[in-house]
Amino acid sequence: MPKMKTKRGVAKRFSKSGSGKLRRRRAYHRHQLSCKTTKQKRRLRKGTAVAPSDAKALKRLLPYD
Repeated sequence: MPKMKTKRGVAKRFSKSGSGKLRRRRAYHRHQLSCKTTKQKRRLRKGTAVAPSDAKALKRLLPYD
């Protein structure tokens, strides 16, 4: 059976943590930052874990990660 291909767009957006969970960046941190509060922008800097309901589908797209 041939090797499975990794979806490169997904590989650029998600990474695996040490415990095996998928990590992602938060949305709304690209533009129109002047109207957002400092607290909101600080929270958006940090990444977060992918929801378990989405993680199953993403793991299919990232077979070797």
